[in-house]
Amino acid sequence: MIVDFHTHSLASDGALLPAELLEQAKSAGVTCFAITDHDTLSGYQSVKDTGIAQGVGLISGVELSCRWASTTIHVVGLAFDDSSLAITSMVKSLSEARVERAKTIAHRLEKAGFAGALKGAQETAGERQIGRPHFAQGMVEMGHVKSLTQAFHQYLVSGKIGDVKPFWPSMAEVVGAITKAGGVAVLAHPLKYKLTGMKLRALLTDFKAAGGESLEILNGRQPEADMKRLSQMADSLGFLVSAGSDFHRSFEYGPTLGFDTERLAEGNYLWEALCQRAQEGNAAEKKPQ
Repeated sequence: MIVDFHTHSLASDGALLPAELLEQAKSAGVTCFAITDHDTLSGYQSVKDTGIAQGVGLISGVELSCRWASTTIHVVGLAFDDSSLAITSMVKSLSEARVERAKTIAHRLEKAGFAGALKGAQETAGERQIGRPHFAQGMVEMGHVKSLTQAFHQYLVSGKIGDVKPFWPSMAEVVGAITKAGGVAVLAHPLKYKLTGMKLRALLTDFKAAGGESLEILNGRQPEADMKRLSQMADSLGFLVSAGSDFHRSFEYGPTLGFDTERLAEGNYLWEALCQRAQEGNAAEKKPQ
């Protein structure tokens, strides 16, 4: 079985239209798939009723930003009711936070001499949410810097003038919104937060207490040793196991869509739980009233 529960489209910071992303998933043989754009449902909702969505087993998905202690954390929500007020109001709140963050980044860049920073980012983003990649692209196109790498390393990475920490909701609030909408909360790429072993264990414990059900043990081109470590942690804490490519675009050393589940260590697989819930839901609908 080939699955992928963490991908991004042009609706956030990916390079492909949602329909193009589904086509690539189909070509990769994916049979259970989620588009998990940052803090927006628009990518998923634009293709959820298409024939190809059914062909790749598309389920609802989103990657929500939040905070735990002083650390920005990403939680993937899967298989929720995308019309639920709990999830739509959370996404709306996060979208508004991203707008305010973009205005602050632009103000800082323009004060530093980068005229038209906000306009350049807006033109690059189009109807999408504005993020640092759009500021970087705008700076290149307006001739302020020579490359995206220069834009990020000199002005947009942590500690630079364009590094603005938005006010994200707490991890407990985000997990609560996902579960209230009937979905499964998955802690995305746990090792990317660069936490000590003790702090990582504390994060996972708090995530579990908040209602989190799953741990992403495989993300992109992750070393086998990391997968085994996370698999052991998931097993010891009673988490379902999830996997995702974190695909944004195709490039030589980047991740490809889809994971063959035979690669994964033994565990309580998220996709099996989702299939069981779907079957139980169908049985309940067919039950005579």
